[in-house]
Amino acid sequence: MPQLLGFLSSVISIYMMIVFLRIILTWFSWMGRSRLHDVLAKVTDPYLNWFRRFPLRIGFIDLSPIVALAVLSFVNRLFMTFAHHQAISLGIILMMIVQMAWGVVSFILGFLIIVFVLRLVAYLARFNMYNPFWRIVDAIYQPVSYKVNRTLFKNRIMPFTSSCLISVACLGVIFLVLRFLVLLLSGALAGLPF
Repeated sequence: MPQLLGFLSSVISIYMMIVFLRIILTWFSWMGRSRLHDVLAKVTDPYLNWFRRFPLRIGFIDLSPIVALAVLSFVNRLFMTFAHHQAISLGIILMMIVQMAWGVVSFILGFLIIVFVLRLVAYLARFNMYNPFWRIVDAIYQPVSYKVNRTLFKNRIMPFTSSCLISVACLGVIFLVLRFLVLLLSGALAGLPF
């Protein structure tokens, strides 16, 4: 049984890499579709489309591929843990669920921090803000910046640079606090005997 679970874990790891490659290729869809793109789409789209049914969009960002990869990662870790220990507890399963959710949340927070820093650098360097790329960046950062500033400063209008820096600081604090809580919770769940 451990060999079968180890084999299934390896198959899932390979499939995760294929899904990841498919996701990366969609970012370059403006360059046209290749034969590789079509083959990867046939292999991965049935799985990815299952997650696209859920409301996992934030503005222009589709989070369904991230959730799909997180689920694959969870199943992979479950198989690896069971193959290695040949037993698994409810506490370990709950710990892996918490860590999977943290993986998704930490990716989103890290991505938002990068978007804010990019936007701030572009503003300070006086890049052409009418480029379609910056419009997409603006569509991502503006709702978050609005919520952060409205929460902290009510109706006061903040200068752009201050607004970006405060938003990055808030996202960083949220990241660190959540990471600490996940570590505490994971340690407590892993130690449960049931």
